[in-house]
Amino acid sequence: MIEITAAAAAQIKLSMQEGQADGLSLRIAATRNDDNSIHYGMGFDEIKDIDISVNTSEIDIIISPISAELLKDAKLDYVELEPGKHQFIFLNPNDPEYTPPTES
Repeated sequence: MIEITAAAAAQIKLSMQEGQADGLSLRIAATRNDDNSIHYGMGFDEIKDIDISVNTSEIDIIISPISAELLKDAKLDYVELEPGKHQFIFLNPNDPEYTPPTES
C-alpha cells in the first residue's frame, strides 16, 4: 500500500483542519494514461462499499481497488520544489516516468 511521509502527513492534517474535513477520509486516486504514465488525484471523501481503507501516519486513506494496484509500494511526499513552492509528489515505482531519488 502507499506510504505517507511525515511532511505529507503534516500538510494533510493541516488541510483537513482548514477545510473542515472532519469525518472524511483522504481519497487517493491513480489512473493509467494512454501513454502508460499515471495520473494522480487527492481529495477528502466518504468511504464507499468497494473502497480499501487504511490508516497510515494517523490519516484515514481510502483507495479504489484499481487505484490500489497502481499505488502499490508508492510514497506520497510534500516537498519544496522551488524556494517557497511546496507541493505533494508521488514517488511510484509503478509509473514508467518514475526516477528514484538520488542520495546526496
